Amino acid sequence: MLKVFVYGTLKPGEINYQRYCLGKTVSEQPAIAYGQLYALPVGYPAMTSGENHVCGFLLTFSDDRVLTALDRLEDYDPDRSSGENEYTRLWSHIFGLNGEKLGKAWVYQMSLAQVRDRGGVLLPDGCWHQLTGKDNKISDLFSE
Repeated sequence: MLKVFVYGTLKPGEINYQRYCLGKTVSEQPAIAYGQLYALPVGYPAMTSGENHVCGFLLTFSDDRVLTALDRLEDYDPDRSSGENEYTRLWSHIFGLNGEKLGKAWVYQMSLAQVRDRGGVLLPDGCWHQLTGKDNKISDLFSE
């Protein structure tokens, strides 16, 4: 099983979920990873390493070929240097809403320098929404 933690346009209800994830997931679970979350002016978020909660979903897929499509979307190629990729795909610990360990999953992250170069704005509560029009509140994300 392929596990991917998503925190932006791939979350259920967001713009890229339907194209890349709908009908392909085995499970979708609200989850938390540790890092820093930034809103980018281009209309999607970026996660960096850090100590804060980043809210999102742990998506489980039965077909690992989904990862190739996600890598393309996130402009990640494992054969390129990190400076040539928009995101880097990392293996990271993921947690449930009550802090329980859910295991490891792939997470797409940017470097802090890349975020700064793109004009990223820190989202202190670690939640990002585009289509829902809601404020960035963790309680809103998980009450949908």
